[in-house]
Amino acid sequence: MLRTCLLFGFAALACVALSGCREEAPVSFEPNMVHSMKYQIQEGFSMDQAAQDTTWIVDKMFGTPNDPKLPDFAAEDEDLASLITLDRLVRASGPVGEEGRGLYRTHCALCHGVTGNGRGTTAAILNPYPRDYRMGVFKFKSTPRGSKPTEEDVADSIRNGIAGTAMNKIPELDEEDIQSLTDYVIYLSWRGELERALIDDAIFELDLEGGDRIINPDLANSDDAEEKETFEEQWSYAVELASDIADSWLEAKEEVIEVPEPPAELPVPNSRNEYEQILKGKKADALLASVETGKELFVGKIASCSKCHGEKGLGDGQTTDYDDWTKDWTSRIGLNPEDRDALLPLLARGALPPLNAIPRNFAEGIFHGGADSEDLYRRITQGIDGTPMPAATFVDGEFEKKDVWHLINYIRSLQAADYDPSSDPVLQESTVSM
Repeated sequence: MLRTCLLFGFAALACVALSGCREEAPVSFEPNMVHSMKYQIQEGFSMDQAAQDTTWIVDKMFGTPNDPKLPDFAAEDEDLASLITLDRLVRASGPVGEEGRGLYRTHCALCHGVTGNGRGTTAAILNPYPRDYRMGVFKFKSTPRGSKPTEEDVADSIRNGIAGTAMNKIPELDEEDIQSLTDYVIYLSWRGELERALIDDAIFELDLEGGDRIINPDLANSDDAEEKETFEEQWSYAVELASDIADSWLEAKEEVIEVPEPPAELPVPNSRNEYEQILKGKKADALLASVETGKELFVGKIASCSKCHGEKGLGDGQTTDYDDWTKDWTSRIGLNPEDRDALLPLLARGALPPLNAIPRNFAEGIFHGGADSEDLYRRITQGIDGTPMPAATFVDGEFEKKDVWHLINYIRSLQAADYDPSSDPVLQESTVSM
């Protein structure tokens, strides 16, 4: 499936490069109609006015794809001003082909969409789907589950791509391009998360069915002092939500998980090649003993890796689950992801058909979040945000943090000796980007 998707993605980009067949993307941010509709289904009343009010707020704060801006309070806060710079937003935004601009629509929007909703032109034929930034959730990062990634985490995904997916490295990007796109991804995520938060809070705090408004722009210039005060309160609340989201991004750099060194006597190879080299040397017995311990943990009841990844790590255990991007608008509001008839109102408003979240097949030796031992340590101890992959549960004397290194060695041993990702022309040549 992945091979087919990559070929389609490659063909789409080749069409762009060779014939200029892609039309210029829309120059407006698309409202999150799926998020509004799910509440309309759940609550049984129209969300049209709430969606319009929310769109007005985020457009007022963040501008347009051609003319991005930041909330006024961001410029007044030194830390926030360092999180995203307007110069980089301008560089990343704008139409394809405009000198000094257009990075995002040139390299990213085809998959991730102009709005960052993960619903670009090629999205429907890719598996996994491109990331929807608007939940504010990112899978591969150096911070704990539930925290934002650092700026460097986002930049690293852009700089190196994500192995085994259509998100590939873009050789023509220089470091300033990468930093500009990093700022723009954070900007889109910030904007999209605020849009969702405004709707979420309104559902629980306001009587929308009775006519309460998230914000009424008509009151901004009212001659009535009470009406004007109402608008200012509504706007202040939106600013507070936006500030809280920005703070979560700023806090990420303080939350980076420091990976401990493995025990001195325990060899922990960083690649399959290094694994095979150690097996030829003096530490072979120590590595093989570690692999055996890791295998016991892998199929044991506490670590329970085999429940999803299968007894032999082939990704053939639990394969019918979904990621949080799908659960958000299906099972969490009582809809069965398999019941396509029930999903039609949401699919009509931009949701992509649910795809199962398939556990990693370790025989392939491909790790979306990075293949270094440190990367694997973080994935095991923290889980993977937005996915069914949970953080490890440790039990004194049975499964402790030091045992994670044994699991890593066992996982490394599962890679098929004759499988070389660098020899796969589809994975190497696909230019479908972030």
